[in-house]
Amino acid sequence: MPISESLKNTLLSLTNAKSIQQVQLIQGVWGGYGELLRVTVQGGRVNSLVVKSVHTPQPSSHPKGWNTKRSHQRKLHSYQVEANWYKNYAHQLNSQCYVPRCFAAQSDQQSHLLVLEDLTDLGYPIVKTTVTVEEAKKCIKWLAHFHALHLHKSDQNNYNDLWETGTYWHLATRPDELAALQDMPLKLAATRIDQILTDTPFQTLVHGDAKLANFCFSEDAKQVAAVDFQYVGGGCGMKDLILFISSAIPPEHCARLQNSLIDYYFACLSEAVVATGKGIDPMKLEQAWRPLYAIAWADFQRFVKGWSPNHWKINDYTENLTAQALSSLTQFPERG
Repeated sequence: MPISESLKNTLLSLTNAKSIQQVQLIQGVWGGYGELLRVTVQGGRVNSLVVKSVHTPQPSSHPKGWNTKRSHQRKLHSYQVEANWYKNYAHQLNSQCYVPRCFAAQSDQQSHLLVLEDLTDLGYPIVKTTVTVEEAKKCIKWLAHFHALHLHKSDQNNYNDLWETGTYWHLATRPDELAALQDMPLKLAATRIDQILTDTPFQTLVHGDAKLANFCFSEDAKQVAAVDFQYVGGGCGMKDLILFISSAIPPEHCARLQNSLIDYYFACLSEAVVATGKGIDPMKLEQAWRPLYAIAWADFQRFVKGWSPNHWKINDYTENLTAQALSSLTQFPERG
């Protein structure tokens, strides 16, 4: 696959390589906004790089029909957030929640360019479409360590160049989908659900799109790393947990596995919080977050039912959890 001469020179300079051997298309960027490329080099300090090349002019169509100006602007901001994440925060992570290092991040009015470590070259070559429960737990452990590392109280959020509230379905960024929502009880409760998640006394950074496809496994499936940080920002860790479960566990198994997966998440989170030395009480954290599992799922359900009413992620399990969340709203304190 051909690349521009300027990109070729940039990659050679970054790696001190003699030549580029191969350029391979990994996949397109969602919505037709660009490409994800693997570039193999010869004689450099790395064997290969991953290049995320985004073109900012608005595409002519959208996979789900939401090709609006608001949707376009949200995506443009997400690419800038991702660049900020890789430049300013990714280096803080450790082997328990590994992400690729960023070699370069460039932006102008027409494009965004990220040059990243190639996780395949680092021993994370596998992206899975289905997982065993034990493999799913590797991703849940990654999330727990990621949340512990960035944990802070709600008045200590200094991540001003990321999304103030993370996740791609955050209510404030999805008014069109809310307007389209036909489930009136959920629609009327949307602001209250969002408020409860925002007001939890413990906040962290959430990945924001922690689906199975954004985790890369080692050959033996004992280690994972994560990619795609367009929607990283403040929030409650339950948001990432429910999104991951929605993508990795078949709906017919969710009810049976729910408690064991939640228990595993909090066991990992407790261990990781203690290891950070931040002085946060893991028991109080769990007491604050565990009741928000159904609330976080209802928040996601609000988005999905407005965005794609026939989506497979709307099912008996998610509907039951949403009903549970709606019936529990009075248990949470109102804002003063």
